[in-house]
This record gives sequence, structure tokens and C-alpha cells, in this order.
Amino acid sequence: MLHLFRIALAMLLLGSLSACMKPGDLADGADYYLRDAGLLDHSTSQRSNNRRIQADSFIYIGQGPFVPPGYRYARPNVVAEQAFEGFVEYFPLVRRAKAPLGLDDAMREARAAGAHYLLYCRFARGDNRIGNWEEWEDEEELGRVGRDRSVIQVMLIETSTRFLVDSATIRSRGGFLTFYDATPEDLLRPPLEQYAQELLGLNSRGTGYE
Repeated sequence: MLHLFRIALAMLLLGSLSACMKPGDLADGADYYLRDAGLLDHSTSQRSNNRRIQADSFIYIGQGPFVPPGYRYARPNVVAEQAFEGFVEYFPLVRRAKAPLGLDDAMREARAAGAHYLLYCRFARGDNRIGNWEEWEDEEELGRVGRDRSVIQVMLIETSTRFLVDSATIRSRGGFLTFYDATPEDLLRPPLEQYAQELLGLNSRGTGYE
């Protein structure tokens, strides 16, 4: 019932905004409210700091060897892979580890590569809900049908001093219009790309990722 109310409220807001907004602004607003209402994928992030770094910073990305509770089928290095895809557009000097590593090993590789920062990721939790016929045949539980969820944690560490520049927890959930044939991995890249933008101080308003 709450979801239906939020969807109806979002539609009313979009209708009222359409008369006084430019097309580009309206598209951004529509995207935000559709995500907030649960129709599209949505993420929220909690950062320990709001520090910025330079665009020419060399970032090395690694992921811990941790199997996320609730989603044991996650690809071993998937968060690092998606972080690389999200960061490379904004930080040209970016590399990632080829496989999961402990923090000390990841730091050694980052220093050996000459990186300024280590972005160390952890897939903290995942929930792969039923989103297609094959998954339904495996579980056959109506309460499991619906939107996937994921939680990832990241630390940005200066390699020369091991100073923790920033840390963040990113919680994501799928949308009612996008959960078909989706997995928790599909939720990872957009908020990580948004995090890359935030590290540069770019405006994140209107993206639907907070």
C-alpha cells in the first residue's frame, strides 16, 4: 500500500512540474521521482567524509575475498570490475586487481603500480530475488519474487601514508520496472560511477542516486 501511495504521489508531482520545467530538467526530475517511488533502481550512499581528489590521481582498485551473505553466487571480483567501469571515465589513471585480495596485498600491488590511492571494495551483502522463470522454478516461493538488493563498502586509502581519505556504504535496490532477469550485480556500477563524480565534486542532483 505504501509503494502504491509513493507511486501515485510521484505521478502527481511529475504532472505539476511538467508545466513549469524545461524538458531536460523534467527528464531529470522524472528519473529521480521514479527511482524514489521504487519503479527504477535506486541507491543511497553514506560517506564518512566529503573530500575531493584530483582528476589526474592514479587509483588502484581492489576487492576483498569476501562472499556476501545472502548471495553466494556473486562473481569473485565483480565489485572491482564495476568500480573500474564507473571510475575510468572520470579518472583516466585507474587500474584494478585481476582477482580478490586482502587489504595488505592490495596495498602492496597499488604501491608497486605507483598509484596515489587504493580504492578497496567489499561486497557486504546481496539478495538475488526471483526475477525470471528459471529462478522461480528453483525457489517457487512467492515472497521471494521482486527487487534485488545489494550493499557494498568502499575505502579510499592514500598509498604513501595509508591515510583513510574516505569510506562509504552504498545500499541499492532494484525497481519494479527493472527487476525482470536482473541480479544484484546490475545494481553496482551506477552508484560507483556516482561516487567517482562526488570525489571530483561534480553535481549529483537529479540522478536518483544519493
